[in-house]
Amino acid sequence: MKNSKLGNKKVIKGKRERYKKDAERRYGAKTKPGTPKAPSQAKIQHKEARRRRRESAPVTNAARSENSQYIQWFPGHMTRTKRKIQADLKLVDAVAEIIDARVPLSSRNPDLPSMVGNKPRVILMNKCDLADPIITRRWAQYFKEQGIKAIELNCKTGSGINNFTAAVREVLADKIEAWAAKGMVNRPLRVMVVGIPNVGKSTFINRISKTSKAKTEDRPGVTRGNQWFTLSYGGVNIDLLDTPGVLWPRFDDQQVGERLAFTGAVKDDVTDSQQLALRLLEFFKTSPTQVFCERFGLTFEDISDKTSFELLDMIAKKRGMLISGGEADTERAAIMLLDEFREAKLGRITLDELPEQR
Repeated sequence: MKNSKLGNKKVIKGKRERYKKDAERRYGAKTKPGTPKAPSQAKIQHKEARRRRRESAPVTNAARSENSQYIQWFPGHMTRTKRKIQADLKLVDAVAEIIDARVPLSSRNPDLPSMVGNKPRVILMNKCDLADPIITRRWAQYFKEQGIKAIELNCKTGSGINNFTAAVREVLADKIEAWAAKGMVNRPLRVMVVGIPNVGKSTFINRISKTSKAKTEDRPGVTRGNQWFTLSYGGVNIDLLDTPGVLWPRFDDQQVGERLAFTGAVKDDVTDSQQLALRLLEFFKTSPTQVFCERFGLTFEDISDKTSFELLDMIAKKRGMLISGGEADTERAAIMLLDEFREAKLGRITLDELPEQR
């Protein structure tokens, strides 16, 4: 027994020595305590490769803008959410993708088509009361031409919610017919509700199920776990699977990131409110509206002749937002401007253009 234990110790000691030599070969020998460790050649090469990739990355027009900012937000829980969505797809018959009607393209997760595969889909264009109604109808037609059913919704008031059941039955018509042939009548339709943060998934579920079980707040990232909701609507039994909002890992086009930040899909605490407001004012400078001008007592000449910062300064003073010395409180004005845009007090505006208009 004693010899056996001694043999085991020798084996363990030998393994430790081999691991130590292997580590030294890969990362360099350990230095004495208190002395900085020199980076290995492999680590130096890795850092250099990352630097070259950053420098060679394409720069969009938005990134070149004086007031543009780099927006990046992909918390760890979103990686877990993406995996959970992919795992739960086998439990559902269809996918309801909720998007923001003000940004019908920017608010669509580009990873979603590959995630859901061939599952039938319905697009719910929520917050249509905040978007340009004419452009919203054009977007619905565009999705129809792409082979995807799209309906307009206002989940807060319930407008358009009655069309949801009919839309789901339409995209699942073949499956419903096959179930009926097997005697599976009134089988519940299982639908997964997906979308980026703060587009109104929980509000939609609460409205259609006539409950307040799904947690809602006017900020992104509130729903953190998948939840099932069973309901009967329009004589049809439906099981809804609510999922947390998930953004994609990288905004290749920073204009997309900015538009999501305008609408509140990206948390305000990871953006610079003043820079974001200046970018929004650049939009109004190129596309001024009567509502915007009247709201702040501006003329079209004011908008065209001034820089975005001068415009923000003027808006702050007109609203009486001043700091000591009579200077404009542009930071406070920026927050006010973003809030009023999100509440459609500056007009019903759609930021995304249809592909053929680009």
